[in-house]
Amino acid sequence: MYNFPKGFYTDIRIETIYSTKIVLDNYKLKQNNSKTETGAIIRLFDGNRWYYSSTTEIENIQSEIDSLSQMAKVNDDIENNPIVKKLEINKGSYLKYKDCNISKVSNKDKINILNSYVPTLKNFKEIQNCKLYYLDNHTEKHIISSKGTDVIFDIQTCSICPRYTVNVKNEPFNGGTDISGTTFTELFNKEYLIVNEIKKDIDYISNATAVTPGNYTCILSPVATGVFAHESFGHKSESDFMVGDETMKKEWVLGKKVGANILNIIDTGSIEGAGYVPFDDEGTKCQKNYIIKDGILTGRLHSSTTATILEEELTGNARALNFLYEPLVRMTTTFIDKGSETKESLFKKIKEGIFIDTIRHGSGMTTFTIAPARAYMIRDGKISEPVKISVITGNVMSTLNKIDGISDKVELFSFALGGCGKMEQYPLKVGLGGPYIRVNEINVQ
Repeated sequence: MYNFPKGFYTDIRIETIYSTKIVLDNYKLKQNNSKTETGAIIRLFDGNRWYYSSTTEIENIQSEIDSLSQMAKVNDDIENNPIVKKLEINKGSYLKYKDCNISKVSNKDKINILNSYVPTLKNFKEIQNCKLYYLDNHTEKHIISSKGTDVIFDIQTCSICPRYTVNVKNEPFNGGTDISGTTFTELFNKEYLIVNEIKKDIDYISNATAVTPGNYTCILSPVATGVFAHESFGHKSESDFMVGDETMKKEWVLGKKVGANILNIIDTGSIEGAGYVPFDDEGTKCQKNYIIKDGILTGRLHSSTTATILEEELTGNARALNFLYEPLVRMTTTFIDKGSETKESLFKKIKEGIFIDTIRHGSGMTTFTIAPARAYMIRDGKISEPVKISVITGNVMSTLNKIDGISDKVELFSFALGGCGKMEQYPLKVGLGGPYIRVNEINVQ
């Protein structure tokens, strides 16, 4: 198909991206956009440096390859370069959503399903302002390399996302939920999810009082667990942070005990949803990567470059925002794995603690910070009165060792609005989640 110049490694990633965004602002149509983009990024490597070119003119890919080769220095031994040798050769067509491509659903049907949720929201007089979002994306990728890779695959998500402000006694509270799937039919008849969240929000803001600051045993819900895993440890596992940093290499040596014996953290692109990546953007096949296993640091996330430098194996985590960007080391779906306790037994062992139900945002590397949305006191093993909390925070390494209970079911989430940011590439879609976890001595403010 393409003439790859000798003395270089070359790969091409061609993407066709279809997306829709429909917005109802206080139940009136505010935005209705659908678009399709096709483009490609070409990479050429001479053993010393990478050369990149991005284009929306697919017919000019060969000329882009030729132009890059003129900038680089011919390397007759390029096939024996450690990075090139590390790269996988994968072939085949893996079009999972061929028969349910979201681009084939009419715009009218998408508006209709969004409007079908309006009566549910209008039912609540406490809702002051409301936006309803319909979002979808179908991306087909074709990766071709001079080494022999020739793989085609697709990814797809769709979501309905209400965002609202409830007001009770002049006390506003921002809430919302995501109804997400990989096929259009998964978005139907989910009104009960929205009703449950609105009722919880109204009850919370009607009764919540300021928490007494201090250190508490906390139980994190699956969504809070997912954000904690993503922010506190997932980013630390992106190995490009470690390249050239000898202090970090010593601190994060594989085989080191970094958490409680019951703790397992996994990253994998194999799970359908926002983090689904059957092949990464270098053509590496996804796999199940244990970052922590039984409390021991057992792995990290890699591109071909970082895997070569650190003398480790590929993990399928070289990801780019789209065809305008080169791949970086990024998470896919990152979660804490299930444990052996029931949810009920986690709560039963706490005399006084705090349950973090939903969150606004989180951040962290050495120190993590999570801002809860809804939180509740736990008294004598039961969820009690709602409390207002600014943040919960702690040292990552210390906190990982203070996890002493993990429930036996995992829940995973795909957030439609926003995503993960790194350098200029934002928002990259990722999945996250986990079970309920019990953590001692969390600082609550």
